[in-house]
Amino acid sequence: QNMSDAMAILHKLQTGLDVNVKFTGVRVFEYTPECIVFDLLDIPLYHGWLVDPQVTDIVKAVGNCSYNQLVEKIISCKQSENSELVSEGFVAEQFLNNTATQLTYHGLCELTSAVQEGELCVFFRNNHFSTMTKYKGQLYLLVTDQGFLTEEKVVWESLHNVDGDGNFCDSEFHLRPPSDPETVYRGQQDQIDQDYLMALSLQQEQQNQEINWEQIPEGISDLELAKKLQEEEDRRASQYYQEQEQAAAQVQVRKKCAGFIPHVLFPTQQVQAAASPASTRQSGSNERKRKEPREKEREKEKNSCVLL
Repeated sequence: QNMSDAMAILHKLQTGLDVNVKFTGVRVFEYTPECIVFDLLDIPLYHGWLVDPQVTDIVKAVGNCSYNQLVEKIISCKQSENSELVSEGFVAEQFLNNTATQLTYHGLCELTSAVQEGELCVFFRNNHFSTMTKYKGQLYLLVTDQGFLTEEKVVWESLHNVDGDGNFCDSEFHLRPPSDPETVYRGQQDQIDQDYLMALSLQQEQQNQEINWEQIPEGISDLELAKKLQEEEDRRASQYYQEQEQAAAQVQVRKKCAGFIPHVLFPTQQVQAAASPASTRQSGSNERKRKEPREKEREKEKNSCVLL
């Protein structure tokens, strides 16, 4: 069953996986079908968005909630008439706002302690999955931003604070600052913009493709329901692959037309036939000239095109 569930969501690896962190441990996630992939492949999945156990009011407000549950709790507490619940919701909301980087110093300490020396694992933060390892007691993330495409020596970035201000290293973990920081910065901003647009696209796609549970008849068996869900998943996957193929085809067309004229071309005679009425009001001499052109002009006109 686990293998079947993992195969059903493998196509999502091309766009993104849905994981829901809990704030009590670096390896504590709400168990979703997406997590099965990591379990079957024996790939450790970590995050560092933890509550400091010494801050009791935040511990009480967050509890054992996952991120999605905490958001729902905040909304519910705000609408409550109980002042204690309102206060608890405010504390939880402040925690999310103050830790918007999705990494706390307590979480960073727990990560450093939990990850084994030389271990290759996956680190989840800000809706991104990064390859992480530990070398001589220090955590490093694999550099994948497109701003580093021309930086062949930059391979790893140290993870030693929550602000994202790490040190860049080569494949041997020797310090290797980027040769052009400005280019890297622009590339990182472009990556952020692309990630944002991708997130909006995925969100819109999910909203458009949500299963209407009200249309599912009551008393349906588990097998029939599973078949319906599988059919819906297959339809989504097929639609996604078709969109990818269409996008790839459009890119190829653009590339072929890049050295030519990327617009529609029409023969001159068709353009003249579709001319406005004002252009047809010519003098008699002009009409005769157009009806009786010289042989060279006629040949030139036949082989030429006009760009609209």
